[in-house]
Amino acid sequence: MSTRRIQILSDAVANQIAAGEVVERPASAVKELVENALDAGARMIQVEVEAGGKRRIRVADDGFGMVREDAVLALDRHATSKIVRAEDLQRVVSFGFRGEALPSIAAVSRFQLVTQVERDDVGTEVRAAGGRITSVADAARTVGTTVEVQGLFYNAPARARFLKSAGVEARAVSEVLHTLALTHPEVGFRLISNSQPVLELGPAEDLRDRISALWGHEAGESLLPVFLAEGALEVSGYVQRPDAARPGHRRAQLFVNGRPFRDPALLRAAERGFRTTIAPGQRPWIFLHLQVPGDFVDVNVHPAKAEVRFRQRAAVEELVERGVRAALTEHGSAAPLYDTSGYSAGQGPRRDAGQVRGREQALRGLQARETPPRLPAGGGRPNGADAQTALFVAPAGPGEAPHGSTPEDVVEQPPVLAVEKPKLHQVHRTWIIAESRDGVMIIDQHSAHERVLFERLMNAYGEGGAEAQRLLFPITIRLTPGEVRAVTEVAGLLARAGFEVEPFGADTVIVQTVPNPHPWFDAERCFREMVAELTAGTSDLMRAARNQHERIAMTFACKGAIKAGQVMSGAEMQELFEALFATELPWHDVHGRPTVVRLSVAELERKFGR
Repeated sequence: MSTRRIQILSDAVANQIAAGEVVERPASAVKELVENALDAGARMIQVEVEAGGKRRIRVADDGFGMVREDAVLALDRHATSKIVRAEDLQRVVSFGFRGEALPSIAAVSRFQLVTQVERDDVGTEVRAAGGRITSVADAARTVGTTVEVQGLFYNAPARARFLKSAGVEARAVSEVLHTLALTHPEVGFRLISNSQPVLELGPAEDLRDRISALWGHEAGESLLPVFLAEGALEVSGYVQRPDAARPGHRRAQLFVNGRPFRDPALLRAAERGFRTTIAPGQRPWIFLHLQVPGDFVDVNVHPAKAEVRFRQRAAVEELVERGVRAALTEHGSAAPLYDTSGYSAGQGPRRDAGQVRGREQALRGLQARETPPRLPAGGGRPNGADAQTALFVAPAGPGEAPHGSTPEDVVEQPPVLAVEKPKLHQVHRTWIIAESRDGVMIIDQHSAHERVLFERLMNAYGEGGAEAQRLLFPITIRLTPGEVRAVTEVAGLLARAGFEVEPFGADTVIVQTVPNPHPWFDAERCFREMVAELTAGTSDLMRAARNQHERIAMTFACKGAIKAGQVMSGAEMQELFEALFATELPWHDVHGRPTVVRLSVAELERKFGR
């Protein structure tokens, strides 16, 4: 007689196995418990851990609590207040629905829950060990819930052995709280590790203020607001100014319908929005919220709810990329010029009250889930001559809308200087100084012209090619065989950029036509430098290009732009100024450097003690 091999697991073993899907480490337990507190409407959450949570975890909140029957039922497998039918999965807007968190944690720990609702005279205490309820009793507590977990994985030693050191586990707990604090800036958080306060966060006005509280005011000041809505899809949040981006570790967090999640592909889409504004290797901070219909996203594809699946991923990625791109067209993406005296210990640059009020009114609701301020039609800054008008006309008076906009498009602005048409001054034959509505702008003439040439050539590629002049005496240039091959491969693109080139033997080319971007343009020098760049292909500029069109345009813009040290007349400065602000991204050159640095009136007044 053969021996039976299939066995039915006991409830205790099955619960421990299921717990492994939800509770991988102390940080996982903290995440589930804090999310429950947020779902309960908590306004203040305190987390205490000992030995990184391996010895003890305690999460206390001031949410609405549970009645006794719910407190006991919450430890049963698959108990939930979030769904009744399978169709409800598409409409869940809270953090969880699985009914797995509390029973999973209780299955691998010594567990205590104390809760109190407002209308009851006495609270409830539920104790459990290894998933079995050992006692239910009355308890005294203010309204809210406290969950204490001791000896995590005490009955699963194999899992306990895979936990990291107490320090590593404590850092993981801290990272979880950072993420959840970004999700709900209106909620206060406190983290105590081994009886020592680690994190103290009071309720914040919005996401920027929460970021400032976590990583410093300077970090908050380097962020740009993002908002773009298309149909039922909406992206909002903040990204870092290109000049503030640095290589190496960066802060990045994505949220969908208020839920944090991981998605490297969406982060890459956001980075594509920075294209031609940051150097390769720079990693800007990204904090983006996606609002999508419930049936547009599946949030239950990962046991820990760390990943999601979108029904139309391409549309979401495009929305994110264009939303970031639109943010970089705005005036605020220009690099500010802060004096070090504008910082105090542990703080960023000071701001005057008018600027603070104006900015906060403009950004109110990005995280509070109110209607964010509307960008101009198309999500970007006005193009062409309107761009200059948008920056340099007098601000509208109370109740007035700027020309071409409607009253609801207007966000209240702080008092600023009004300039009809700025006077331009060249400084050290390198920078152009201009008075703006709210201070002074310092323009790098080479970087500015670089941006102008790049966008003109990219636009010309779509229209058949750039203008060029045919030379009466063609230029004969000797090159290496490798350089000749490189020129031959991109001859068509070079011709559309203005350089009509013909091979003449194994090591020579003849240049028949050249572009003429400015009076001091040295066509032969520019061509030689472009060829050297294209042949090497190892520079940051080449790595940043996404295709051959951009490679040619970037290289030509870099090599053909006006150089520092070139004297410019008033008319030439004015022409460059107007051309710069007719581009899509006037604030950044193709290397990721700023073209414009802003010095605000507030900084000037503070410096002069006014």
